[in-house]
Amino acid sequence: MKTERAVAVSWIVFAAACGARTGLLAPEESDASIDAGKDAHDANKDIGLDVLDAHDAPEDVVFPDVPIISDCPDAGETLVYLLGTGSQLYSFYPPTLTFKNIGTIACPSSQGPNSMAVTRSGIAFTSFHDGNLFEVSTSNAACKATSYVPNQLGWTTYGMGYAADSDGGETLYVAGLGQLQSKGLGFIDTTKLTLTEIGDFQPQQFNCELTGTGAGDLYGFCPFGSGAWLIHIDKTNGQVIDSHQISAGGSNVSWAFAFWGGDFWLFTNNIVTKYDPVTQTETKAATAPFNIVGAGVSTCAPL
Repeated sequence: MKTERAVAVSWIVFAAACGARTGLLAPEESDASIDAGKDAHDANKDIGLDVLDAHDAPEDVVFPDVPIISDCPDAGETLVYLLGTGSQLYSFYPPTLTFKNIGTIACPSSQGPNSMAVTRSGIAFTSFHDGNLFEVSTSNAACKATSYVPNQLGWTTYGMGYAADSDGGETLYVAGLGQLQSKGLGFIDTTKLTLTEIGDFQPQQFNCELTGTGAGDLYGFCPFGSGAWLIHIDKTNGQVIDSHQISAGGSNVSWAFAFWGGDFWLFTNNIVTKYDPVTQTETKAATAPFNIVGAGVSTCAPL
């Protein structure tokens, strides 16, 4: 893969219909919210499950239906959710750099977690290194198995991120992970639980994590030996619209990132770096209490 490429960047994020949306903190499990969730989105119904607690014996716990939020009036209250190499689930609030422990997810996987992306309704789709995909509640870390068949298209692992659609919905985009280079861009239909390939990255990229915005933009964070590329991606074909080389990244790291409040929040091992796309500056912002392998943020997050 060539590492010489243009680094001029035009980082302009356009406001769209989702501009004022908010993410979910801890969904209330009232009868009213459960009924509203069933009426708002049939795909979220009937999701009771047996939850395996990391420290206790298995017990029956209800995985609550959560209503889909469409107007998101309080974008500033949105949280970034972080997944640790030891299956820790935390929330992170960028304005105050505050971490909050939610719990340890206990999904029945033979290997550790790989990546995560969060819906507007507060559900974290979480992939593991064995290729399995689970739903995790950002309210209490409860885990629910899905019928996703691992290794579709030969993609066992992938970076993940939601981006808003022009019709007001959102799509879960994935970037296939290869030996060194990405296998390309695709998306997962979370109703049918099928993976569809969109196309190779143009030009070819190192392995990438993804994040999106309520304006519909999709970005990739693609580390290599001495840093990383931060890329703006055309969702329709995998074309790299523009790119910028940054110092955060490197080899032998766990990594993830999220877009919040006009900035990119880069997570490499336990280091949190804030990247300002306007001034193109990187600032070490915080140190997490664990190594981070996944990050997810609602497309309701402020632009």
